[in-house]
Amino acid sequence: MKRYSEEQLKDCSKEELIDIVLDVQNRALVYEGKLALNQANQFGSKSEKMKELVPEAQIGLVFNEAEAAYSGETQEPTAEEALSPEPEPEKKRQKKEKGKREKDLSKLPHRIVPHEIPEEELREQLGEGWVRLPDQVYRKVERTVKVEVLEHHIAVYTDKAHKKIVRAPHPAELLDNSIVTPALAADVLNMKYADAMPLNRISEEFRREGLNVCRNALSSWVMRLTERYLSLLYDRLREEMLKQRILQADETYVRVTEDREGGRLGKSVMWVFRSGEYEKEKPVILFNYQRTRESAHPETFLKGWSGILESDAYSGYKKLDRENEGITSAFCWAHARRPYADDLKVMRSRPKEFPEAVIKGSLAYEAEKQIAAIYAMEGREKRESPEVRLKYRRENVKPLVDAYFDWCREHQGEAPTGSKVEEGIRYSLNQESYLRVFLEDGEVPIDNLASERAIKPFAVGRRNWLVIDTKYGAEDSAIVYSIVETAKANGLNPREYLKTLLEEIPKHMDDKDTSFLAGLLPWADKIRLSCSASRR
Repeated sequence: MKRYSEEQLKDCSKEELIDIVLDVQNRALVYEGKLALNQANQFGSKSEKMKELVPEAQIGLVFNEAEAAYSGETQEPTAEEALSPEPEPEKKRQKKEKGKREKDLSKLPHRIVPHEIPEEELREQLGEGWVRLPDQVYRKVERTVKVEVLEHHIAVYTDKAHKKIVRAPHPAELLDNSIVTPALAADVLNMKYADAMPLNRISEEFRREGLNVCRNALSSWVMRLTERYLSLLYDRLREEMLKQRILQADETYVRVTEDREGGRLGKSVMWVFRSGEYEKEKPVILFNYQRTRESAHPETFLKGWSGILESDAYSGYKKLDRENEGITSAFCWAHARRPYADDLKVMRSRPKEFPEAVIKGSLAYEAEKQIAAIYAMEGREKRESPEVRLKYRRENVKPLVDAYFDWCREHQGEAPTGSKVEEGIRYSLNQESYLRVFLEDGEVPIDNLASERAIKPFAVGRRNWLVIDTKYGAEDSAIVYSIVETAKANGLNPREYLKTLLEEIPKHMDDKDTSFLAGLLPWADKIRLSCSASRR
């Protein structure tokens, strides 16, 4: 911004002074808006729901969830409902199907708790010849945590001459001279990577249960088991993912103690690559740690792959598109919407300055309404086949997209330079060709929110441990997060899946190839049967 001295302002004409004042006002409004947005982001709602599509009464509360969800008419869940593999939504109860109770409880271990009356007391109350009728049965649910030592006794045999010794077959040790078992290791990995618990808290939790394992020992287990066993599956999952035509990508920053810049903690990057949102048969979610955000990293990870990559508008993804003939970039409509949503958030946080009538007459509101209409129309055929979805998009969604870009061109230059609305219009017009890609392929999602959801568990865990000690720890974390999130995407129980992997992979360490991993992929029939999240 040009600075004027008092003498220069005195020499300005009236028109020049008006231009200067208007420019200062516009800049002040922009900076004021940025400050208000920071305050709204810090203290306001973090939701990205479009209020035009979601009635006010349905917008959930977060902080007071317990109070909001409670109703004086709320009924306690029955044992069958609490243990049902598919929890029913909190709506009016429907009549249960016949045999549902037995089906829901059949896979659970049962412990009978008898309640009987001594014979002497029965004779006093009923006299001689009393008869016991069928028991009255009711069910309650109890969750117990039990730590026990598995003492392996390996039978040892010898011949009469004591020249030959034979030992009974027994499982190989996961780690030499370690007490860790597949079940215990799976507990640690599940608590850290699925439940976002740092290792020191896991150690404290174990100590309360009577098991004393220090943080360093847990860390050693995680790194050694990941590098020795789980990395094999990670590599195989990457091979499987690169066979798919539609992928999505995102990234977030992480601080790693070992990777420093000038003695200070630098920002390293955790990338996430995942199957397209509509891939339901073999979904894969993979994390990849790198020191920087350079475009060479996704290019290396996706080497040999061709297809459509959904992402944000980071220039590194555009470079992939430009320099790789087989890769097409598709950009995210949620990112196109956010500048307008941010502007509306600022206005709604200051109702005295921006009454609802002013908000509804703003450019941000008009843009938000048009994008909301695109999402609403797109959502109607979300569950259809790609062919049906593509036809529907061309007939019903494309006209709305065309209208939005016409609106952007019509109002380009009207918003103050540097404002959120100006940013939104500029972003949409600059990325128009990439934002239109979803209209030409029924398998491409409209946005990249699936990737953002996939990376969220890592971001939640990051709040608990803040930094990672070494780049090796970051690489190992990427592997375990990948297996956990892929398991969840395939409807598996992450803990059971990790336990199965640590039971089965060690059996094949002397194999000459890794073909055995095909039977351990999350969509393998055996795995779905034994590790399903609905299996108790």
